[in-house]
Amino acid sequence: MKFGIDIGHNCPPDTGARGIKFEDNLTLDVGNRVISKLRALGNEVITCKPDGAGSVRDSLSKRCSRANASGVDVFVSIHFNAFNGQANGTEVFATSDRGRKIAKPVLDEIIKLGFFNRGVKSGSHLYVLKNTDMPAILIECCFIDSKKDMNLFNAEAMANAIIKGLTGKVASTPVKPVPDEEDNIDTSALRLQKALNRLKITDQNNKPLAEDNDAGPSTKSAVEKFQSIVGIQPTGTATEATWNAINLILAKRIIRPNHAGGSVVRYLQYRLNVEADGIFGAQTEAAIKQFQRQNGLTADGIVGPATWQKLIG
Repeated sequence: MKFGIDIGHNCPPDTGARGIKFEDNLTLDVGNRVISKLRALGNEVITCKPDGAGSVRDSLSKRCSRANASGVDVFVSIHFNAFNGQANGTEVFATSDRGRKIAKPVLDEIIKLGFFNRGVKSGSHLYVLKNTDMPAILIECCFIDSKKDMNLFNAEAMANAIIKGLTGKVASTPVKPVPDEEDNIDTSALRLQKALNRLKITDQNNKPLAEDNDAGPSTKSAVEKFQSIVGIQPTGTATEATWNAINLILAKRIIRPNHAGGSVVRYLQYRLNVEADGIFGAQTEAAIKQFQRQNGLTADGIVGPATWQKLIG
């Protein structure tokens, strides 16, 4: 079977909802697990999320075009809902009888996890369902602004439910989870050195750090430089505030003009050689757009996955 898996959003300016958690993070985690599990079961998978787009419509159109051009048998778009903090549960959208037959077992498996059954619904208003040539479904896994749903949610269990609904099987091999660096608790000297090298923070001699797990003078000088960049008291010691800043940058959150500030923006300003005030204003936006143009990216001024990839890999 050839599946087209569409990891919802994650393509600025096409970004997901925000609640207790971020939709982009959850769709990426669940979607990557679903892709890996389908392949482990011997299926062919076409990933339909584009690497970049000039608009939301362009993002949606590219997803459909990739699925249609690849001749996939089934198209599956993975999303999470948000409404008013009270609504909860799972719903799956489809536009054809064949689509509804695919949607029903997926919904049945997900509600076994404890989510409220909101039903299989008509997706005639949804772009990716209207513009794909094959049976297609869009899964709203649960509500990211519902405490009830977020307490129930587990990415591995959700991915297994989707796989079981689509194939009747569960992948026999474990799938390595997609890490969220903001939650990484590793504070070893080795990880510190690797992180600072990834962030292009050099030592007192402007050299990359030796990744030797020895927090000596060179590592201390690089930590002090990083602390000064992000607005932390420069002690040279990797404090909790230092690790929080490192992890938040490595988490590569989508950063929009006028919607973000603090250590991440200060780091971006450092990399872009802009005055560091921690505020994502017009000057920083212009520098981001210039960086994007220089690197062959859509110059939208939004720091999304493709821009972060160019900055820190």
